[in-house]
Amino acid sequence: MKTKVSRYLAPLTAFAVAASLTACGGSEESPSSSGTVTVWMYPVIADQQASSAYWSQIEKDFEAANSGTDLKIEQQPWDQRDQKLATAFSGGKGPDVVVLNPDQVPQYVKNGSLSPVDKVLEPAKSNFLPGAITALTVDGKAYAAPIYHTVTTTMYNKKLLDKAGITTPPQTWDEIKAAAPKLKAAGVATLDYSASPSATQNLNFYPLLWQAGGKVFSDDGKKATFNEAPGVEALTFLTSLFNEGAIPKSALTNGNVVADAALGKQQVAMGFTNTPSDAKMAATTWGADNVIIGMPLQGKKQVGFGLPGGLGVNAASKNIAGAEKFLSFMIDPKQVVSLGTTAGFLSPRTDAKVPAKDAVAEKFSSALEFAFPGEPNAVARQVNSLLAAELQAALTGKKTPQQALDDAAKQADELLSRQR
Repeated sequence: MKTKVSRYLAPLTAFAVAASLTACGGSEESPSSSGTVTVWMYPVIADQQASSAYWSQIEKDFEAANSGTDLKIEQQPWDQRDQKLATAFSGGKGPDVVVLNPDQVPQYVKNGSLSPVDKVLEPAKSNFLPGAITALTVDGKAYAAPIYHTVTTTMYNKKLLDKAGITTPPQTWDEIKAAAPKLKAAGVATLDYSASPSATQNLNFYPLLWQAGGKVFSDDGKKATFNEAPGVEALTFLTSLFNEGAIPKSALTNGNVVADAALGKQQVAMGFTNTPSDAKMAATTWGADNVIIGMPLQGKKQVGFGLPGGLGVNAASKNIAGAEKFLSFMIDPKQVVSLGTTAGFLSPRTDAKVPAKDAVAEKFSSALEFAFPGEPNAVARQVNSLLAAELQAALTGKKTPQQALDDAAKQADELLSRQR
């Protein structure tokens, strides 16, 4: 079947958005009847033409291998993804299969929207990276089957380091602190950061928290712990760099953008949660010789952010058996490698490595061993938002790091208490 492309055309008021979500992109339809499997696929393949071609071929290949099944892959935008999916699920509608990130899974498990997929994973479970399945698991049950794995790591601008006389790229917090005065003297900032309310902490504060040895939530997920000593250390590290000008002032409004922000404009020497697509952009604008890819930063621990993308099954699906067949098809090594090759992602399987196209891709592949998928929790998205405001208060000097984190933790604990 031909893939369907669905887009949002313009920003709307909150009421209009809620109304449009019900009428947009198939969410009015109930999950597929027997014989049809509908999939909501997001732009995991950034190139739209390549994405359409790839998923069209997947449709053909799956249908050829599963006679009598009509596979419909509907391409959806990242924008407003959660709102649209939540609206569809709450009405007992939406797709049979959907791509999910780890932080989405707990909330949909909590409201009964997802069906466990352990039966799909069991035959090949030992061939997956342990963290890939764990990240998509709630209370001992897996609710999504990993089909790709992302990774982030450090990226340096060699030209700016050379300008400051720095021959070895900073790889630890102490080395960043030592490099900052030299880079400032050369007229550039040291570390890229995004403190906009729209920015995800998985690409900003959380990796530093983990590097300091801390956690966002307690082991039982019932209490915020980012305000303990490691969190204060991480935020003090940030605020000190910001006050010294080692983090650009534009960080306050940057929302995880590279191309048109300080790092992309060569106003800052390094980023610490960059993706392969960031590296590709930098090679084009800085010159390939000026792009250096390193391993994740090291504080007390060496850890970076990277997560699996998985396929989840709608609990309201009228064709769960067909949906599970599609999951089994997509976690097969052949499809995992083909998707990773086309999308530029890595493989969540240990027995199906995506071939590195070049030395830069090989570096990202090497960083995968340090990738941590975050700490899934039913209120993770809300905590991200409330923490953003408090981090800004600390960066702008309105609160001390301890005060800011304590205030955020108090709000987070109130959210968590409602989940019990």
